[in-house]
Amino acid sequence: MMAAPPAPGRFTPKAWAAFAGCTLIWGSTWFVIRTQLGDVPPSWSVTWRFALGASIMLLLCLFTGKSLRLSPRQHGFALLVAVTQFVLNFNLVYRSEQYVTSGLVSLTFAFLLVPNTLFGALFLGQRVSARFIAGSILGLAGVALLFAPDLARPDGANVGHGLALAFAGVLSASIANVLQAMPAGRAMPLEAGLAWAMAWGALIDGAVALAVDGPPRFSTDPVYLAGLAYLGIAASAVAFSLYYTLIRTVGPGQAAWNGVVVPMVAMGISTVAEGFAWTATAVAGVILALIGLAIALRAKAAG
Repeated sequence: MMAAPPAPGRFTPKAWAAFAGCTLIWGSTWFVIRTQLGDVPPSWSVTWRFALGASIMLLLCLFTGKSLRLSPRQHGFALLVAVTQFVLNFNLVYRSEQYVTSGLVSLTFAFLLVPNTLFGALFLGQRVSARFIAGSILGLAGVALLFAPDLARPDGANVGHGLALAFAGVLSASIANVLQAMPAGRAMPLEAGLAWAMAWGALIDGAVALAVDGPPRFSTDPVYLAGLAYLGIAASAVAFSLYYTLIRTVGPGQAAWNGVVVPMVAMGISTVAEGFAWTATAVAGVILALIGLAIALRAKAAG
C-alpha cells in the first residue's frame, strides 16, 4: 500500500498558486449560482453541475494517462467526500441563496475555518489556542451584527432560514475538508479521487432530485447554460483540484484563509449585481467579522 504523503505544513509557491486560483474562481461563483435558480429546481442544478464536473475530471485522467482505479476502501472514502461536499453542502448552499444574497452567503462560508480547525483538533491532533477561540467569537459577533437588521424585518424568518441552510452547508463542507487532510485522504490519487467523488455525488444528487423535485428538469436558456458551464468546469473541476491540493499541502486550517478573501470579491459583485445596500451597521459587521477571522487564522498559523 502506498504511504501517505508528509503531513501538511506551510505555504509553498505551489500552495500560493492553488490559493490564488481557487480564490479568484470562487469569489465569483456565489453570484453565478443565482443563474441556476428559477425554472430548474436547485437539486437538479446541483446534479447537472457535478455530472459535468465529474465528466471533465474523468476526461482529464484519460487524457493525462492517470489511472482511475481505486480500491474498494478508496471508493468508500470518495463516497464520504461525495455525500458531505457534493451532495449536502451544495444542496444546502443553492437553497440558502433563495433567501439570502450571494455575497452574504459567501461571508458565512468564511467561517469554514472554525469547524475546520475544531475538527482538525479532534481528528488530526492539531492545537486550538485561546486566541483562535477569541477571534472566532469576534468574527461571529460581526456576522450577527451584519444580519441583525434583516432578521428583525417582517420577513426575517426567511433570512434566518437561509442562514441556517448556509451554516449547515459550512459544517458539511468542513467535514469534507478535514477528510482530505487525513492520512487516507492525502494518500488518495487527487484527480481520480475527485473524479469519482464528483461522479458519486452526481448520482446521489440525481436520486435526491428525483425524490424531492420529480423528473429531470433542464434549461436551454443561454444564461443558465453559461452559468452551468462555469460552475461545472471552473468552479468544480478546476477549483476543487486546486483547493484539495492546498488542503493537502498546508492543512484545512491554513487553507481556510481562502474564506477570508473570497467574501471580499463576492460582496463586491453582490453590491454591483444584486444591489446590496451598505449601511453603517453592515459595514461594521463585515469589518468586525473579517478582523475576527484574521485574528483566528493568525492564531492558528502561530500554533
